[in-house]
Amino acid sequence: MAGGIRNSGDELTENHEINVTPFIDVMLVLLIIFMVAAPLATVDVPVDLPASTAQARERPDEPLYLSVQADRSLSVGDTPVTPEALGAALDAATGGDRETRIFLRADQALPYGEVMGVMDALRAAGYLKIALVGLEGAAP
Repeated sequence: MAGGIRNSGDELTENHEINVTPFIDVMLVLLIIFMVAAPLATVDVPVDLPASTAQARERPDEPLYLSVQADRSLSVGDTPVTPEALGAALDAATGGDRETRIFLRADQALPYGEVMGVMDALRAAGYLKIALVGLEGAAP
């Protein structure tokens, strides 16, 4: 009996043993619960994502904004640019420094594939440092 009192002769002594059987039972029940619940917590939603081979890069000191509007028109800073002249416009804005971070501002109405197309055009022009811009604290 855990924590019981034993009678050894004339003196009563306390038993200082801990019964760990209930703790083991509780741990086994929790283990079974987590083993059953863990596969249910994973998300298995099929999504057809566009392909991109871009790698993560460090943050730049001074950003340059590239805006993509809902009608797919491009602007470097405040200057409108055609997709064919994007590389030349970026070279002019950065002075040929391809290590400059480009902050990409895309309209939320654009399909994901269109945004990835602009990012691939940036990569093809040699600009690998790309940051996506969004509204802070805005609810979807």
